[in-house]
Amino acid sequence: MSADSSQDGPGAKPRPLRVLYVATEDWAFLSHRLPMARAARDAGFEVHVATRVGDGAPAITAERFILHPVPFARGSLSPFATLATIAALRRVHRTVKPDIVHHVALQASVLGMIAALGRRCACVNAFIGLGYAFTSDSVKARAIRRLIGPALGFLINRDRSIALVQNRDDRAALMSLGIPNNRIALIAGSGVDVERFRPLPEPQGPPTFGFVGRLLDDKGVRTLIAAHRLLRARGMDARLLIAGTPDPANPASVTATEAASWNEEPGISCLGHVKDIAGLWARAHVAVLPSRREGLPLSLLEAAACGRAMIASDVPGCREIVVHEQTGLLVQVDVADALAAAMNKLVTMPELRAQYAAAARNLVVEKFSANIIGRQTVDLYRRLLNRAGARPW
Repeated sequence: MSADSSQDGPGAKPRPLRVLYVATEDWAFLSHRLPMARAARDAGFEVHVATRVGDGAPAITAERFILHPVPFARGSLSPFATLATIAALRRVHRTVKPDIVHHVALQASVLGMIAALGRRCACVNAFIGLGYAFTSDSVKARAIRRLIGPALGFLINRDRSIALVQNRDDRAALMSLGIPNNRIALIAGSGVDVERFRPLPEPQGPPTFGFVGRLLDDKGVRTLIAAHRLLRARGMDARLLIAGTPDPANPASVTATEAASWNEEPGISCLGHVKDIAGLWARAHVAVLPSRREGLPLSLLEAAACGRAMIASDVPGCREIVVHEQTGLLVQVDVADALAAAMNKLVTMPELRAQYAAAARNLVVEKFSANIIGRQTVDLYRRLLNRAGARPW
């Protein structure tokens, strides 16, 4: 199907194929889906974005994307808020008549698929970093899976609708919910601009570690603080740069008071939101992400592109980019002693750190660049539009 073959109705002039991105927050779209949307635009698609609008409107419209404000209420279980979001998305569908809808993350995927029922469009439903509720064997986790599994299976198991994951573990988690393999596509990550993020010389001064991400317990930020305290207690003049803010809509978020208190500790700088991420990596020797689970963490992809060795938990998503003893070190999740030992090792072995940094940069260029991920995404869109029925992706 060519990029100008779609029509709005009988007798209408051909128009470009339209892709609608649905994300709960404008900043999330800009930080994680911009390379895909740019690739779609450059391939001839007309790009629309439906999201809750904060400060990102100028950046979205500057890309020549068409913005549609939608009242997403993250963290809310209110049925009224849910119905309002679905109704708003239905209005966007009637206005845009998209050929492809790309839903980003669980809430947008579930509400977006409901809003798309009865519409003639293909749906890509991106499940990013499935949480432990999808993989744990606890009673609560099994109950959640029993509830959400059939719902996701019903919504996804339709013609021209698929789930999109970023790693093999998340594919297996969705299959455990009863979603067939031929309804799951895998594209590794969101893509990183390897021209913007280029190898940087290491900074002078004390050993410095960098963390980029929301300040969530699930991201391991408290474990990182504990590991940093251990290094300082053992006499190392270690510095820690924390780039990120609390997320009040997430029950795992640290409080603003707790985050502010870290600035009072020796060697810790809690920087809040940082726009110049490359500038942050210019100040750090090593990137650290002791998360409990990820899709494929953009923060580590950008750090690797900047030529930084990495330390991460040995969990889904992280181990796709942190290849143990090749691009960095993997450690047991939630164990501050193990994390501190890995941090100490990379500080005291600069040649090993440089070896990992070079390998990390090469891995990103070869597998995770924005150009590669963009091409894979556009190819997925075209195959989804051209294929009828469920076939392997």
